[in-house]
Amino acid sequence: MSDIRRAVDSGKNKRRQPQHADYGNNDARRADAGGEDRVPDTGLIEGRNAVLEAFRSGKTIDRVLILDGCQDGPIQTIKREAKKAGSIIDFVPKERLERMSETGKHQGVIACAAAYDYAEVSDILEKAREKGEPPFLILLDGIEDPYNLGAIIRTANLAGAHGVIIPKRRAVGLTAAVARTSAGALNYTPVARVTNLGNTIEELKKEGIWFACADMGATPAYRSNLTGPIGLVIGAEGSGVSRLVREKCDFAVSIPMKGDIDSLNASVAAGVLSFEIARQRELGGSSLPEAPGA
Repeated sequence: MSDIRRAVDSGKNKRRQPQHADYGNNDARRADAGGEDRVPDTGLIEGRNAVLEAFRSGKTIDRVLILDGCQDGPIQTIKREAKKAGSIIDFVPKERLERMSETGKHQGVIACAAAYDYAEVSDILEKAREKGEPPFLILLDGIEDPYNLGAIIRTANLAGAHGVIIPKRRAVGLTAAVARTSAGALNYTPVARVTNLGNTIEELKKEGIWFACADMGATPAYRSNLTGPIGLVIGAEGSGVSRLVREKCDFAVSIPMKGDIDSLNASVAAGVLSFEIARQRELGGSSLPEAPGA
């Protein structure tokens, strides 16, 4: 945590009492964008030698899919390399490998390579420090649609966020589609990938960063104080922010909606809330109404 402590000036950012810490229930609904059979549309590396060489060359591999029950020598070597690199290992049936394979010569193993390298959380905080700004982070809990992730990274760049944090499991990585959808923002906005999003939130809270969870049942964002060091947590397309992650957050915010449907696409919600944070930062919180009963 020494890098994080250097990047956040916690002495100047005392933890404030949030307005309206109302968590509510997240009833966001939309068709499931992913699932275990979703194929990341990044470069697929097929075959034992090719996958092993990719690891040894230092290429960033998000995930390795191995034929279930396959335990021979080359596979064991690939597993060791994957564990050293921090890649996710999934054992899958032959049918799934056949569906994914582009060459028909997968030899029981397919690796999904990231289109961009991942940053560290400390890199994101260092970027905020270099700019002389309180950290503004966007954390994504289980976003599986690459187009949503790419759009959120693009929004993060335009709204002045210093970086995006995603979990390793049950979430899309930096695929080719994500890179395309980000419209170049990945060249400027670092994306960190962590093992446990809840633990990451706890570590960052100790350093003076507050976390706001997007939740349909919560207080409208424009009535909440979103200035200062802030982490905006956006949930999965179908189920919203998971209970364990939501409980780690300091308070929750919502987007007032007047239409006939009751939810927004994850990337749209991230955009609306991110620019509300940007607006409050620009005004220094001076336009925030006083909370009822305050």
